[in-house]
Amino acid sequence: MSARSTERMPNPQAQVAQGQGGEFLTFRIGSEEYGMEILKVQEIRGYDAVTRIANAPNFVKGVINLRGTIVPILDLRIKFNLDNVRYDEFTVVIVLNVADRVVGVVVDGVSDVLTLQADQIMAPPQFSSLLETQHLTGMGAIGDRMLILVDIERLVLSADMALADEALAA
Repeated sequence: MSARSTERMPNPQAQVAQGQGGEFLTFRIGSEEYGMEILKVQEIRGYDAVTRIANAPNFVKGVINLRGTIVPILDLRIKFNLDNVRYDEFTVVIVLNVADRVVGVVVDGVSDVLTLQADQIMAPPQFSSLLETQHLTGMGAIGDRMLILVDIERLVLSADMALADEALAA
């Protein structure tokens, strides 16, 4: 497919990100800084012990009981193939409410909440099909900071996470 034909078929998530700004929770995974829509965040908590689930993928740490709701905990650092995953006082779980489900994601730390204007959000880079970029909504630029903006709902509910109803029914 030529570059010209790729330009005619833009990434719908990039169009959404480029068309509007918004508030983003920023967090760290390794040395990179990421951002997700603040409206998906239910709460932020320290990493605690989880109940392991037999035969779960290695990035599924287990489940916790959060005020009567069983919440699966996914470690994005392992999912993103980060070396030297450590659990320390800075490790946090971001509890999300996505598609009427509560899910926790483990990250190295939470930075802050930033408001990005539409002109501060650029389309995500286009790579070969070997690199998974379908979960990126764009790149946020704030001064000399660069944020990788993640469509957290699309990522968490993707088939390889095995949390979507279709994946669970299989």
